[in-house]
Amino acid sequence: MKTKLSLIVGIVIIMLFSASCSKVEYNHAIKRAPYDAIIVPGVPYHGEEWNDVMKMRVYWSYLLYRRGAAKHIIYSGSAVYTKYYEAEIMKLYAVKLGIPGDIIFTDTVAEHSTENLWYSYILAKEKGFKKIALATDPFQNLMVKQFKNRHDLSIRHLPVNFAEVDSFMRLPSPKIDPSNAIDHKFKSIEERESKWKQFMGTLGLNIDTKE
Repeated sequence: MKTKLSLIVGIVIIMLFSASCSKVEYNHAIKRAPYDAIIVPGVPYHGEEWNDVMKMRVYWSYLLYRRGAAKHIIYSGSAVYTKYYEAEIMKLYAVKLGIPGDIIFTDTVAEHSTENLWYSYILAKEKGFKKIALATDPFQNLMVKQFKNRHDLSIRHLPVNFAEVDSFMRLPSPKIDPSNAIDHKFKSIEERESKWKQFMGTLGLNIDTKE
């Protein structure tokens, strides 16, 4: 019982800390807007309707685009746990919201949060983008910082402001056709990789940074 309570307290402390840091980071980063591109990490899609996390991240990217803080958007995420490319599903929803398709790019390689950051950053640089920011929820924002700093990635942070996206979360979900976002050679990461390799991937240690 004590162990479970300690775990809950620990999680609450981390969430409060990440939320507090996020406000400061957002205030610093938004002053430097607009950004050439924002990176938005993916979330698994199961073929029916986006879940609340994906909905939150896509709407946040929509808000940043609408207020002129982002010129381009990079959605990132492979077909990791389901047959759908997360990045492509997010793009389908974003276009339905009114974001022009020609300012959206997708990274369909990344399978972990650290890889979302890495491969999207490489894609952004290939496109000639210089000012880049990560736009995700505060907790994930906190989790990838060490990786970003270790590899000296020039990325600012525009973490989600929950109060701003709250009203959008109540809206009906747009209808999309996910058929073009299917990986027809899909095999779940849980079948392809051991738990240890998945853990290494979470830390970003499966990335060939030289390549």
